[in-house]
Amino acid sequence: MSTPVTPRALALLALLALLASTPAGAVDDPPYASVTAERLTAPAADDWLMVRRTYDSWGYSPLNQISTANVGSLQPAWTFSTGVVEGHQAPPIVNDGVMFVATPRNQVIAIDARSGEEVWRYRRALPADLFQLHPTNRGVALWGDRVYLATVDAHLVALDARTGEVVWDVEVADYLSGYYMTLAPLAVEGRILVGTSGGEFGIRGFIEAFDADSGESLWRTYTVPGPGEPGFETWSDEAWKRGGVPIWVTGSYDPATRLTYWGTGNAGPWMADQRPGDNLYANSVIALDIDSGAIRAHHQYHWNDAWDWDEVTAPLLIDFPDGAATVKGLVHAGRNGYLWRLARSADDIRFVDARPYVYQNVFSDVDAESGRPSYDPTRIPRTGHRTEFCPSLWGGKDWPPEAYSPQTGYLYIPANENLCSAFTGEKAKYRPGELYLGLSIDKLEVFPRADGGDHIGELQAWDMRTGEKVWTRTFASHNWGPVLATGGGLVFAGGTNDRQFRAFDARTGDELWQQKTNSGVIGVPVSYAVDGRQYIAVVSGWGVDAQRKQDYLNKARGTDLQVPQGGVVWVFALPQAAGGE
Repeated sequence: MSTPVTPRALALLALLALLASTPAGAVDDPPYASVTAERLTAPAADDWLMVRRTYDSWGYSPLNQISTANVGSLQPAWTFSTGVVEGHQAPPIVNDGVMFVATPRNQVIAIDARSGEEVWRYRRALPADLFQLHPTNRGVALWGDRVYLATVDAHLVALDARTGEVVWDVEVADYLSGYYMTLAPLAVEGRILVGTSGGEFGIRGFIEAFDADSGESLWRTYTVPGPGEPGFETWSDEAWKRGGVPIWVTGSYDPATRLTYWGTGNAGPWMADQRPGDNLYANSVIALDIDSGAIRAHHQYHWNDAWDWDEVTAPLLIDFPDGAATVKGLVHAGRNGYLWRLARSADDIRFVDARPYVYQNVFSDVDAESGRPSYDPTRIPRTGHRTEFCPSLWGGKDWPPEAYSPQTGYLYIPANENLCSAFTGEKAKYRPGELYLGLSIDKLEVFPRADGGDHIGELQAWDMRTGEKVWTRTFASHNWGPVLATGGGLVFAGGTNDRQFRAFDARTGDELWQQKTNSGVIGVPVSYAVDGRQYIAVVSGWGVDAQRKQDYLNKARGTDLQVPQGGVVWVFALPQAAGGE
């Protein structure tokens, strides 16, 4: 005897059939907005489609609903816990109301940017024998209907933006040889560009472009030249084979010349006397042809590096006056403590000027024509000796990006002042997949400068029209905070060990608002809008080198300051009435 089917049961069966026919977590209502070359080149103000929002790497949002007049009313709109610890450095990437957040251990989480509700989550199964020297991820790229992730086990993964399902997965390099990736890929005209980390393991760094649709490799450009290539003569013996020069921060792009600009890391091992020569293209900006990957131009910020001063931060493409002319510029706040202004063209990078933005005792001079620095020989670390130098190995500014506001014409630098290091060099021994440094980690020192001020962290503003510093705000803590500038006349940044996320007046530097978060904020802040309401978003989650730097400071000072870990997406907005809706 059959059981009667009630109307309620029929309705339930119909609902189950509908759910079965829809992929889990599908972003179908509204339909996903496909990302095109046109949208990346001229993004809508409401979106944040790549790491620094625009190819010029300004880190600027034109949204102005949140302004100097009302930012004091800013309040949390929603929060979302990622479920993992360690350093959360990625920006929330937002496309038409859908947010994508990358985390340590290579999760990607799709979130409804209006409500904070999870849509889907990708979790990568990482090898059990993986050594994560920097367990972080700095974001994803968007192209078409896909999300692209560079993984810590050196793979590039394409995910379906609607469902999070893997479309393709290609190995970029062998993680057992020391290669890994932490940067966000760069999407350019159907190509997905990535660079490799692992300079501390004696890898030979490179940038590689892949076809966005198929995952096929299009070209690979090594940052350490081999035999017969320009620059090979700047290396000695067999050092080029394991010369380092990693790429671990996303580059910039100039659509007018179709050149992409990338900062490079230092050569290996760290003791420069073990690899004589200038060591191109270490600690440089390089311009690559997007079609072939050929290096069209370069400028080396400092040669034969011995201080671990990677210059990987992408240069900002900023036009500025040079005498009576206006140049198309490249601007870079170097880890070496100097602010560099260069002129770019289709086939050249020309030095304009450089000046220290923090205390620096290594450079004795910078040539006015070439920009090549001269060194104080007593400040060059070498094998068998202890050497002190300033700024520290983390530099005047590490990877956290600057921001530029076209409103003010100011560049905003998250700086670290009054901090120095000491290296004790030893002979490096190369073994694949093992650290290849040329110094004793146990004897590495980081300490405040004895005759410096009573602070370390700074947020500085520099006028790009004059090349002069305009204002500085100081913090007792070191500063590890990426910067966001907005059309509302504001600058947002975290980065300090007090867990605060702050807003400053972009013209004066006055602090206008702050919010204590769950952890330290070392993530990249962004701004976006949905349904006419502007939001400020950042991921709070202390770890990696920000924590390591704190550990060294604790040792130097005899303190035990601890910053809690744990990733949380914080999204802020004005109360509805204050937002003018």
